[in-house]
Amino acid sequence: MERKVLYFEKTGKENTEACLEVTKNAIRESGYKYVVVASTGGYTGLMFSEALRGSQINLIVVTHSAGFKEPNTHEMPEKVKKKIEANGANVFTGTILTHSIETSLASKFGGVYPTLIIAQSLRRFGEGAKVCCEIVMMAVDAGLIPEGEEVIAVAGTAWGADTVMVIKSAASKRFLDLRVLEILAKPRV
Repeated sequence: MERKVLYFEKTGKENTEACLEVTKNAIRESGYKYVVVASTGGYTGLMFSEALRGSQINLIVVTHSAGFKEPNTHEMPEKVKKKIEANGANVFTGTILTHSIETSLASKFGGVYPTLIIAQSLRRFGEGAKVCCEIVMMAVDAGLIPEGEEVIAVAGTAWGADTVMVIKSAASKRFLDLRVLEILAKPRV
């Protein structure tokens, strides 16, 4: 099998449309059924949900947990969430697997904890690559994607999308079964 990889010179939002095109091409070429997209404020989730509306794709938009930046708040406005859902996508808000209780303990007591080591290891491929792995496991944990499926995962660095991967899905409790099968797009930095 041969597939083209798109490399970006910079990270960030300006790569989102190109990531959408890479995703649509991969769906056409390989018939993927599941797409998982990270979206903080809703920009990327809305773009993907509009582009994939009416298709047979099961689109899951994963947001940060409530209170991620400030207590008792959601980063994605409710009206944006409703638009994404109206386009046929599922919006899932959950705890980021590598940013949970251990992060709190590391902040308070110092030291290194296993999930922080995993997060830093995945970041060697880029922030988007780390997030792609996390959001696939989060979607499986929530019952939105079955385990063992080839899933397109889309994420980015800060805002927008700059990374597209094909990942064999696994639940977080079976993290070691998760497989990155293909990298379709990523920043070089």
